[in-house]
Amino acid sequence: MKSLSARLLLLTVIFVMLAEVLIFAPSVARFRETYLADRLQAAHLAVLVLEVSPDGMVSQEMTAELLGFVGAYSVAAKRGDSKLSLMQEMPPPIAATLIPTQESPMTMIGQALLALVQDKEQVVRVIGPSPRNPDVEIEIVFHDAPLREAIRAFAVRIFFLSLAISVSTAFMVFLVLRRQLVRPLKRITRNMIQFRSHPEDQSLVMRPSTRLDEIGVAERELASMQTTIRDALTQRKHLAALGTAVAKINHDLRGILSSALVVSDRLETSEDPEVRRIAPGILDAIDRAVALCTRTLNYVGHDTPDLMLSDVKIASVVTEAGFGLPNGAELENGVDEGLSVHGDRAQLFRIMNNLLRNAAEAGAICITVTGRCKDNVVEITLQDDGPGLSPRALENIFLPFEGSGKAGGTGLGLSIARELARSHGGDLALRTTGSTGTVFTLTLPERARSDDG
Repeated sequence: MKSLSARLLLLTVIFVMLAEVLIFAPSVARFRETYLADRLQAAHLAVLVLEVSPDGMVSQEMTAELLGFVGAYSVAAKRGDSKLSLMQEMPPPIAATLIPTQESPMTMIGQALLALVQDKEQVVRVIGPSPRNPDVEIEIVFHDAPLREAIRAFAVRIFFLSLAISVSTAFMVFLVLRRQLVRPLKRITRNMIQFRSHPEDQSLVMRPSTRLDEIGVAERELASMQTTIRDALTQRKHLAALGTAVAKINHDLRGILSSALVVSDRLETSEDPEVRRIAPGILDAIDRAVALCTRTLNYVGHDTPDLMLSDVKIASVVTEAGFGLPNGAELENGVDEGLSVHGDRAQLFRIMNNLLRNAAEAGAICITVTGRCKDNVVEITLQDDGPGLSPRALENIFLPFEGSGKAGGTGLGLSIARELARSHGGDLALRTTGSTGTVFTLTLPERARSDDG
């Protein structure tokens, strides 16, 4: 049974039937109690005939008719010291004595269920107050076969009634649940399957309903997630196309650079001092153009590889990443030699190198790196004395091609660094920035998530 609707209908019928069963047993017990009360009342009415007779006696024919009316072998009524009785002949041996007023609810249920399954016929005596007058104690002796037949007939009626109520109730509950839960879930599931096949199709993005419950929240969150995925796929497609274009541009520029290098020898030995003065600037401009295209190509065409985990000393990575910083920037490595993480050394080097080079290129003269480990999380702080980030750079600080704060920058350094940090289960965040410098905080788990367990 794979259908959610079929399983829901079956479970609804089962649980409603279970509820009816819990009602069935008390109902049968209540019927038995009412049956015995009716017999006691009928017996009291029969005894009242004796009270109105002149000598407190009736004929044999009247006694037989009264006992037949009650359905008993004998009837007795006691009030105070007086006692009246009706009996035509000596009754069979009494097998059990029932006193309904002294039975607990569980006993009443047990006696009623026993009467349903018991086939042995027996004579019973019932003693209890008259429903018409509680001061009168009635005692009747009768055969229990009519009682058992009446209970069984009532049980059959209540069973079919309960069955009808259960099926109709279950069906109505099923219709409500199907409308409120199953159909929306099927709609969500169908949409997910269609979107997975064609995520670029905007018409397949979930159109959420106006519901305010959990289904409505799920629809809105799914629509938001699909929109995000579609935008990411679109951006990835555009970046792939950009990568192809940049690869071609990069190839052509390298050829131009080779030609420029050949020409540069002649330009530098030119007798014209103006030519010798501008030659280095031309070459620098070409170098910067090639470097820009190369960095863009590396970012667009780069897929983050699987982590090659090992114990990595943070201090050594910082030292290697800070070698040869541009603009003569100096590195102060304050990371303890014993501080380490379980991560990919190559990727950690890329993170630190991007952060340090960004700071140096932004105008920092001194870059200080410190680190500590707290609650199994390694926190690395990079503080520089540069001019700080511009408002424009702050708006899109971690977005590729948008977060650069310097002319000619791509904005890829911080984007790559954060992406690699998150692949380790950590993060990169800007703590402060201003005219006195900028502080970034890099957090990494001491043990990478892929290494847990």
